[in-house]
This record gives sequence, structure tokens and C-alpha cells, in this order.
Amino acid sequence: MASYHGPKARVQRRFGEVLVPRPKYARILDKRSYPPGDHGKEKQFRSGRRSDYGLQLNEKQKVAFIYNVRERQLRRYFLRARQMPGNTGANLLGLLERRLDNLVYRAGFAATIWHARQMVNHGHILVDGKRLNIPSYSVAPGQTLALVEKMRKNVHVIESLESNAYAPQYLSVDTNTVSATLTRIPERGEIQVPVDEQLVVEFYTRLT
Repeated sequence: MASYHGPKARVQRRFGEVLVPRPKYARILDKRSYPPGDHGKEKQFRSGRRSDYGLQLNEKQKVAFIYNVRERQLRRYFLRARQMPGNTGANLLGLLERRLDNLVYRAGFAATIWHARQMVNHGHILVDGKRLNIPSYSVAPGQTLALVEKMRKNVHVIESLESNAYAPQYLSVDTNTVSATLTRIPERGEIQVPVDEQLVVEFYTRLT
């Protein structure tokens, strides 16, 4: 699955669950609790037990959607995670979580991962005081990301910060300076994504 740029609610209806925690998506899935398309309602009742491969593929596609990464990128992250000590699935999510665009989103500077990626691409993010426009940049513990000054009073940024209920424990956020510091490597229990990463590992393992 390539990096997705279409209707976000449509993809989440296909998965049958809210993957992006925004009220409007929850409302749409409540009203249309069946897959998109002309025969969506029929599929809801016809769908039986999925094969192991189908379950693995589904989880892999969910991860790609949540983190807005392409298939080739996700596979590279898996190969890196497998070479690291510890649990491969937890390593995979930890690597994805430390992407610059994801941390911009987690810090509450952007309402969605897609908006966060756009902010990084447009050069609105500083890492340790230096402008960085690489969404996939892996932030290391101790590094600080911040918005450039002209964006700190942007109405969308302010709305996002006000609606952001909490920041993960591994991020220290300063709303006054609109900056955030990665204090440590994220632990699996702190990464709030509705995926079974072991199925993603199994998907890629069968291909290698």
C-alpha cells in the first residue's frame, strides 16, 4: 500500500475501525459500519474468517496507513527492526514512532500525520535549531523538535495544540515554545496504535 492521499474515512471503513483518532471519523464509522463501495453492505454480512495471510496483510496495511509510509519504506523498517536486539515487532513500531513527521503529530503540532508530513516537507520544523525537511528522519533521544517562529501562531497549529488531549510519556512538550523533546526510546505499551505488530512480522518473514 502506497502512502495514501485519498479520503481517510474510506480507508478506515475498509478496515472496519477508527485508525486516526478524530471525532469526525468515529461519527462516519458509526453511521456507515460497513466497507465502502456499491456492495459494501453485502460484504459486511458475507465476510467470513480470513486466512492467516489475509490477517497479516490487513495489519501490514494498517501500519502503513497509520504512519503514512510506503510499502518499500515499511519493508526497510522491518529489516532494520529484525537486526536489532529484542522483539522485532516492538522494534518496528519504535522505529516508526521516532520518525520526525510522526513526532510532530504526536506532540500535537499537527492534527494528522498527513498534515505533519506536509509541515516537515515545507520546512516548518527545526530539529535542534536546524531546519529539517525529511519526514523519515529518525529522531534520537535528547533531540528537540520545534516549529519555526512564523508557524507558532498559525491557526491550525493552535487548534491542534488545544485539541491534543495528551502527549506520550516519551515526549516532553512545551506549548509555550511549541517544541518537544524525545526523552527516550518509546516502549511498546506507550505506542497507542490499534495493530498486532506480530502479524506484520509474520507477513514479512514469509517473504524473506
